[in-house]
Amino acid sequence: MAIHENLLGGPPPTHLPDDPEPRELLASGAAPSEVAAKYPASSLAWAQLADEAFEAGRVVESYAYARTGYHRGLDALRRSGWKGHGPVPFEHEPNRGFLRALHALARAAQSIGEEEEYERCSTFLRESSPTAADTLS
Repeated sequence: MAIHENLLGGPPPTHLPDDPEPRELLASGAAPSEVAAKYPASSLAWAQLADEAFEAGRVVESYAYARTGYHRGLDALRRSGWKGHGPVPFEHEPNRGFLRALHALARAAQSIGEEEEYERCSTFLRESSPTAADTLS
């Protein structure tokens, strides 16, 4: 038996491929809007835009950025074999952009009173990665 085998019989964890360029640009201080324009598939850039907009009180803008990052992340997860459920570990750094966008979407949905979307996204985040749910909240 493999040491990392899932004994509960669920799907294996999904690990997105590494895309270091957007992450390195953001870490070096590049504007998230420039990174998102150059790398529109980067959930991390969209999540960072969502965080900045939220912190500035632009909640609807934050919601739109987060939704874009969330959908770009779903696309990437599907390309990586994800079947709509199962672990998306926060510990795997390339997964963090998607998880941050999902968290930002839940936060913005709650702020505009979209309770059903908030609950759906919060549950999805916790089911995907309890670590992300605890870390990002």
